[in-house]
Amino acid sequence: MKLYEQVADELRQRIDRGYYRCGDRLPSIRSLSREHGISIATVQEAYRLLEDQGLAEARPKSGYYVRPRPATPAMPAISRPAQRPLEVSQWEQVLDLLCASEQPGILALGRGMPDIDAPSLKPLQRALASGPGTSGHRGLAYDSLRGSQELRQQVARLGVDSGCRLHPDDIVVTTGCQEALSISLRAVTRPGDVVAVDSPSFYGTMQAIKAFGLKAMEIPTDPVTGISLDALELALEKWPIRVIQITPTCNNPLGYTMPDDHRRQLLSLAQRFDVAIIEDDIYGDLSYAFPRPRTIKSFDSDGRVLLCSSFSKTLAPGLRVGWVAPGRYGEQVLHMKYVGTAACATLPQLAVADFIAEGHYERHLRRMRAQYQQSRDQMIAWVERHFPAGTRISYPQGGFLLWAELPGDADSIRLNERLLAQGIRIGPGPLFSASGKYRNCLRLNYSDKPDARIEAAVRKVGEEATRMLLELNRVA
Repeated sequence: MKLYEQVADELRQRIDRGYYRCGDRLPSIRSLSREHGISIATVQEAYRLLEDQGLAEARPKSGYYVRPRPATPAMPAISRPAQRPLEVSQWEQVLDLLCASEQPGILALGRGMPDIDAPSLKPLQRALASGPGTSGHRGLAYDSLRGSQELRQQVARLGVDSGCRLHPDDIVVTTGCQEALSISLRAVTRPGDVVAVDSPSFYGTMQAIKAFGLKAMEIPTDPVTGISLDALELALEKWPIRVIQITPTCNNPLGYTMPDDHRRQLLSLAQRFDVAIIEDDIYGDLSYAFPRPRTIKSFDSDGRVLLCSSFSKTLAPGLRVGWVAPGRYGEQVLHMKYVGTAACATLPQLAVADFIAEGHYERHLRRMRAQYQQSRDQMIAWVERHFPAGTRISYPQGGFLLWAELPGDADSIRLNERLLAQGIRIGPGPLFSASGKYRNCLRLNYSDKPDARIEAAVRKVGEEATRMLLELNRVA
């Protein structure tokens, strides 16, 4: 742990123990510098870290204070999906959502898009323009099937933060996380196999399950702690499940982060029943907690976890730079990679590797984590203000996606259709289920800085949902 992290951790413990309470003034930069015998710059870095974590706020000409913590909203209910393997549907709705961003004048509130206007991305834009690390025409040539050595080295270095000890040769670069998930599924399954997933679950994985002739076994999921291990154990005993696919950190769409003891128990179940785990960690670096949560992969001792991620959510989706650490399934994954897309585009890999190596990635993450956490609190406040009474809201532990559960028989698909006339699209809940469940749920994005336009859109969503419920009540 670095020196500024130690100072920040000590202050955080004092806040957690109530030594400093909400609104209290924290020690001055100079007093902490004298107390610990460290530089003023180190103390400033410690306070910046506490700001990123939402624990402290700076007040002009006054110093740092303990930041008020918002009350946790009423959470969605624990999911109750069908208790049998199902064929995945919903492709038409997924395609509709994906095409929404292509329509001019539409505010796509349901998209899974980060803020790509952040000034901390400018070094990456310059690197892409200048062709970093290229020798002659290297940026225009094929690179290794595994991906560029420079990028794999940086990914392995970043893996230490999540508890992983990876060698660059343990990593295969992919065209985004979607390819990482897809080739992982193809590497460990055959048509007709059953895949256990948390529920609701990322629709991209669901559609890969559909495309490969697999069946999804949706497992009840808690919006705070994640997939039910008891329900998963029962499913493993009853059905021929081949692989568990899960997003345990800053889950999409529920936003939960699974506790470490649950991760260990999940891995123990996989070992006991001899099944693989495909871990989607695409939002892991956007966790609001420090240090960032460990991956399930970090506990893996026999190579059964295939860890997938990308820079699509932390940097920009247009880069199409992802990766997988496939463990014991390395040869199968590499083969699936070759028959799918072969080598990835070279230039974006070199640009991202350069961006990380020069320290820009960590600075960008600090900025975005702080922005997204503040935006989360604002989005929750707007939903509580404008949505129908009885709406339940997730409390994401990272990333930039919110899950809302509307009361009664609200229909998010019909709601989405009615909102289109007002220039707004949401992410309807059935997209995130194999069987079209969660019809009264929706996903919202809060990656952009809050402004009047976004609040107006959230208000319109709430007003339209309220009208729908009133209409339903009159009919009843």
